[in-house]
Amino acid sequence: MDGLFVAMSTALWLGILTSISPCPLATNIAAVSFIGRRLDRPSLVVASGALYTLGRTIAYVGLGAIIVGGALSVPELSRFLQKYMNQILGPLLILAGMFLLNLISFTNSGSAKGERLQQRIGAMGIWGAVPLGMLFALSFCPISAALFFGSLIPLSIEQESAVLLPLGYGIGTALPVMVLGVVLGVSARSIGGLFKQLTRIEKWARLITGITFVVVGLYLSLAYIFRITFF
Repeated sequence: MDGLFVAMSTALWLGILTSISPCPLATNIAAVSFIGRRLDRPSLVVASGALYTLGRTIAYVGLGAIIVGGALSVPELSRFLQKYMNQILGPLLILAGMFLLNLISFTNSGSAKGERLQQRIGAMGIWGAVPLGMLFALSFCPISAALFFGSLIPLSIEQESAVLLPLGYGIGTALPVMVLGVVLGVSARSIGGLFKQLTRIEKWARLITGITFVVVGLYLSLAYIFRITFF
């Protein structure tokens, strides 16, 4: 139970870190703009934020369930992962940490896709927040892809959690948007300052998380690949 609690907390933190990273933050600005269209009705702003959270969560749970559930449902693959997951997880965490520390990177050329779909979603009113959340959740950029596929999915496989951990991750990615939506509903003037604060927090959070990933990845690699005993 303690292990699952730690894994769930990690999934939630990975989601929050994903949401406030530069590339996803840009999509979240668009989401907040959508959510904040009805500043005359604060209750609708908050409701839109909740629906956006639901959309992101549905997307990540669905994708996680397909990948993790599929991996665990194949007996040979499941046995292989259960036996070698710690060996695999070490290098993956190192790579994810290197992405967070900007030691390695790759470009993303698909940022302009989906504009027409976003316009159609905008015509749906408040309920458009659900497909908007799903669309933005699946619009992976380097950081979000590294955190989801390189960290969350291996962790979910290790914990045999096809739904719970992706659920926590999805909620984590939408929490900052929900907070921003509430701020919009209360005071639109505060939104610029809050974005600046999130940017500052993201830099330190990414640095600390990246270092942690590399250290834990090195430990797992040394312990399970090279069989080095530390205690």
